[in-house]
Amino acid sequence: MTIGLSHYLAVAAILFTIGVFGIFVNRKNIIVILMSIELILLAVNINLVAFSAYLHDVVGQIFAMFVLTVAAAEAAVGLAILVTFFRNRGGIAVDDAAVMKG
Repeated sequence: MTIGLSHYLAVAAILFTIGVFGIFVNRKNIIVILMSIELILLAVNINLVAFSAYLHDVVGQIFAMFVLTVAAAEAAVGLAILVTFFRNRGGIAVDDAAVMKG
């Protein structure tokens, strides 16, 4: 049995669904929301690399590298904001984030 394109797409669909489910179900914890966004970006990367390999084209893998760069920057900036918010407020509840509006 060989692993084909449909297997990669199924795994990506499952990861994407878990990510969306994590965002909608858990609206109290910002860290879980950030992890769910990372799962969604991982599903996109799997699709890009799978189609790139299937079509014998490198463009999908290059886009996947850009998505990885954006995901790393999003995680770093998001965690820095959360640390600062935690130091100022003493908690990281999503409901308290409305205080940050200017």
